[in-house]
Amino acid sequence: MTSHALSRRKVGRTNLEVTRVGLGTAFLLGLDQVGDVAPAIATVRAALALGINFIDTAALYSRGEAERVVGQALQGVPRHQFVIQTKAGRFPKPDGGSYYDYSREAILRSVERSMALLGVDRLDSVLVHDADGDKFNRGEGTGLEDAYFRAALEGAFPALLELRAQGVIGAVGAGMNQWQMEWEFAKHVDVDCFLLAGRYTLLEQTALDFLDYCHQRNIAVFLGGVFNSGILVTGAREGASYNYAAAPPHILEKVRRIDAICARYGVPLRVAALHFALAHPAVTSVVVGAQKPEEIEANVRALDQPPPAELWQALKDAGLLDPRAPTP
Repeated sequence: MTSHALSRRKVGRTNLEVTRVGLGTAFLLGLDQVGDVAPAIATVRAALALGINFIDTAALYSRGEAERVVGQALQGVPRHQFVIQTKAGRFPKPDGGSYYDYSREAILRSVERSMALLGVDRLDSVLVHDADGDKFNRGEGTGLEDAYFRAALEGAFPALLELRAQGVIGAVGAGMNQWQMEWEFAKHVDVDCFLLAGRYTLLEQTALDFLDYCHQRNIAVFLGGVFNSGILVTGAREGASYNYAAAPPHILEKVRRIDAICARYGVPLRVAALHFALAHPAVTSVVVGAQKPEEIEANVRALDQPPPAELWQALKDAGLLDPRAPTP
C-alpha cells in the first residue's frame, strides 16, 4: 500500500504529477551562511529514496547557492524521477538581503541560470517570487498597487508564459506569503499553480475562499509553512516561532487550545497540522522544509497516522477551525 505522503496528484491542467509531500529547500543550507553541503545533499537524496518526487527551490535561497546544491544532489538521477520547481524575481544581494526585479530580462536570465545550476534542460515549474516586495510580511499591505505587482504582470509573467509555450517550463505561477495578490494574478494570468506559505494551516485559514476559487478553476495550490515556521511542531513553549518571530500571546494561547484537543485524541500537533493542510481539494502538495533526512522521514510517517474524524469536529466546536474548512 502506497504511503499517503507518496501518492501523487496532477498539477492543475498540466501533465505534471507530484507527491503529496514535497521537499522545501529554503532552509536546506541555512538562511545566510553556506557551510558543509554534504548534509543538504544527503537530505535531497533521502527524499528521493523515500519516493518523494517534488523539490521546491528558488534563485534566492541560501544566497543563491541552494539551486547549485540541489543540482549536485540530482546528478545521476533519471530526469523523470523528479519534479523541480524554482522561483524568479527575488534575488540575493552579495552582502546579504535581497532585491526584486520582475523585468523580462531578469526573469529570462534567472531561468537560464537556474537550469544551469540544477543541471536540467527544462524546469517543471517556475513561480514569480514575492511580487509584493515583502510588503505583506512587513505589515505594509498587499502591494497590489505598487510597481512590483505591475512589473510581474507586464514583464515576469509574459516571459514565463512564452517559455511555457516553448516547452522550457511545464507550469507557471507565483509563490508568496499572501493569498490576496495570488488571487489577483489568477484573475489576470493563465497560471497553473501557486505556492502559498503560512496562510492556510491548522492555526490560520484566512485563505479558504482563495483555495475554493483555485479548486473551481483547476489551479493547483502547494502549501508551504504548514507549521507556521515551527509553532505547530514545538507547541506553545517559551520563544516558540510564529511567522519567523517569537509568537505573540494570542497565538500562544490558540496553539495551547489546539494542542490540548489534539492531545485528548492522542494526535501530535505536527500530525494534525499535516493532515489538515492536505484536506482541502485545491491542495496538491505540502512543501515541507528539512535539513536532515530524519526530518523528511518524520513527515512521511506523520501522514501515515490518520487522526480520528472526531478531532476535527472538536476543533470546530471549540471555534478553533473555520467551520467551512474541509477536513480529512
